[in-house]
Amino acid sequence: MRRIYLDHAATTPTHPEVVKAMLPFFVDAFGNPSSIHSYGQEARGAVEEARIKVAELIGARSEEIIFTSGGTEADNYALKGAAFANEHKGNHIITTPIEHHAVLEVCKFLERSGFKITCLPVDKYGLVDPDDVKRVITDRTVLISVMHANNEVGTIEPVEEIGRIAREAGVYFHSDAVQTVGHIRVNVDELKVDLLSISGHKFYGPKGVGALYVRKGTKLVSLMHGGEHEKRRRAGTENVPGIVGLGKAAELAGQEIGKEAERLARLRDHLVGGLVEKIDHIRFNGHPTRRLPNNVNVSVDFVEGESMLLNLDLEGICASTGSACSSASLEPSHVLLALGLAPEQAHGSLRFTFGRENTEADAVRVLEVLPGIVARLRAMSPLLKTPR
Repeated sequence: MRRIYLDHAATTPTHPEVVKAMLPFFVDAFGNPSSIHSYGQEARGAVEEARIKVAELIGARSEEIIFTSGGTEADNYALKGAAFANEHKGNHIITTPIEHHAVLEVCKFLERSGFKITCLPVDKYGLVDPDDVKRVITDRTVLISVMHANNEVGTIEPVEEIGRIAREAGVYFHSDAVQTVGHIRVNVDELKVDLLSISGHKFYGPKGVGALYVRKGTKLVSLMHGGEHEKRRRAGTENVPGIVGLGKAAELAGQEIGKEAERLARLRDHLVGGLVEKIDHIRFNGHPTRRLPNNVNVSVDFVEGESMLLNLDLEGICASTGSACSSASLEPSHVLLALGLAPEQAHGSLRFTFGRENTEADAVRVLEVLPGIVARLRAMSPLLKTPR
């Protein structure tokens, strides 16, 4: 049976060119970047070359890139670092209810530490209203954190408008861009962000490495303390192979980003149109046009998402019911609840996210398989109220 992977929002397969670039730094070029001998300097050169490549992908300066262990650490560093570095100015933070848990859980921590958190509502598509941001800013606001695009429903937020509001108010602005960097064009100056989170394994780089963009002049308290690594901003010996892989992934993404986004959007639209045609009582989640090119999120009434997922897996199709970080939870998606879905609708959700190896045949296969799965599960479902 041919396996079809449609869960690229959770993670992506490491690009062969990325693996090739990393391999020498496990064995031959294994030096510590902090060492002054030739082995160390070889590693240092590779780290700095990767820093340039990541910066170029997002329109930043290389000195504004801090390497991290991934998106979660980048989010933690951005929020905790900015909050504690600026608590003499205020203790108010603005965010949204659909952020990744790496932002929401940090906000809960900061709230326990004395900060006040304002969680703005989103509309039925998952969009934040920039006017709401402007309305709740006070002279005590020190940070706004709004993701660039949602990891579950794919809605792209009005980050540029929010960035303009934050800049006019003199408030730091952070955006979790884990789902957008490497997939759509991201430019930190156009978005007017001060802090931006990146994760390598979301765009064909290795797991366990990411980056935080920190605009020059932005004041942060360090999250990791120890040596003088990353110009004293993130202590710990650098993950040289991972950083090299992240740099290569950034380089490749920059070369492919436009055409690939158009191709994936065609696959997305083909799948959406077919699902609506073949399955009744189905809801498309997220904004219909202002969305990631590869993301399809639907809720199917009268069926549990986990049951659909397991049956798809038996057919060789790998998808998701939401965020990979929440896959062990029995609670309905906090994102879908924030969009106004009832808990039973949220439980009946599926997320398909396309990637570089997918073709139209993969979308066709889902359309061949999923309607029959839904029909079988609905025949057994106690949730079904109407005769079929």
